[in-house]
Amino acid sequence: MSQKVAVLGTGKIGEALLSGMIRAGWSPADLLVTARRPERAAELRTRYGVATVGNAEAAKTAGTLILTVKPQDMGSLLDELAPHLPADRLVISGAAGIPTSFFEERLAEGTPVVRVMTNTPALVDEAMSVISAGSHATEEHLAHAEEIFGGVGKTLRVPESQQDACTALSGSGPAYFFYLVEAMTDAGILLGLPRDKAHDLIVQSAIGAAVMLRDSGEHPVKLRENVTSPAGTTINAIRELENHGVRAALIAALEAARDRSRELASGKKD
Repeated sequence: MSQKVAVLGTGKIGEALLSGMIRAGWSPADLLVTARRPERAAELRTRYGVATVGNAEAAKTAGTLILTVKPQDMGSLLDELAPHLPADRLVISGAAGIPTSFFEERLAEGTPVVRVMTNTPALVDEAMSVISAGSHATEEHLAHAEEIFGGVGKTLRVPESQQDACTALSGSGPAYFFYLVEAMTDAGILLGLPRDKAHDLIVQSAIGAAVMLRDSGEHPVKLRENVTSPAGTTINAIRELENHGVRAALIAALEAARDRSRELASGKKD
């Protein structure tokens, strides 16, 4: 099997993976990319020194194919790849909601498939990528996927049955934090701060809190209690969050995201 890796449908996430692999030591000579628009292919070729090929050529040439197209485009891509893709190639899917069985049914018998749910912090090498094996994927295939996605952040293996929950938590997760920062920025403006100062205060507080969560080993309840003094400002704010049902709203929101991931897997578009 060729050691070449092809990224098919190289949009923002695909490009983040590509650049992360190069930073991690992969040779551009071992990387192939495909793109729908010729000008996009030329841009990637110039920026990274990689070869740009068609999807059929990638299937014939690369030992590993990373499919980063949108979920609604995956079926037509597999139809294009199937006649050219030997069963010894590793297929890595980054499409939300699509199970490995979808690929296994459309590709040669025995094709190893690994499902990965990553997120947009891959753009800054801080992704959370969740990895699951299809029925033909081995330990070697999983380790290879970890090597690739480890270049843009952290990886975690889970059973495929947990992928929809992981999509709700981490795949969509950055959007929840952006939403919270947006709301807190508006609150800062209401309290009399200029937008830029409110933004800086909130972003640095978020970074500091995230590092404490990652590095301290403390439960988030303990970290919150350390900030919450009796009859102080923080406990008054927490009371209002509870009065407005923020905790219940978050749980409901994540359940809705999980349910939509399941709908995508079943083929429901809207």
